[in-house]
Amino acid sequence: MMRSSSKLFTKNDTGFTCINCEFSVVPLGSSSRDHCSRCLHGLHVDINPGDRANDCRGVLEPVQIIPDARHGFVIHFKCKKCGAKVNNKSAGDDSFEEILRICKQQL
Repeated sequence: MMRSSSKLFTKNDTGFTCINCEFSVVPLGSSSRDHCSRCLHGLHVDINPGDRANDCRGVLEPVQIIPDARHGFVIHFKCKKCGAKVNNKSAGDDSFEEILRICKQQL
């Protein structure tokens, strides 16, 4: 399911264990944490940011990184379960090495 273009947002900043790499991800502290800061994978759980209302629960794989003047980087994800494409801005503590690795794959 694609996210709504409206500004619906629910702050839901909890830590979790990454389903892809088993890293213990800590809360972001300023927004809703929606992907692993180490491997950048997430779960397809939101319809609108932070609502956790999507029943898919598939793994969101980061497939493209786009530099963005306002947000640093935008991560484009593809759900391994339903194929949906989801975009999220990167977090300040995201692994820059992983961002670079994905960027190099795009070349």
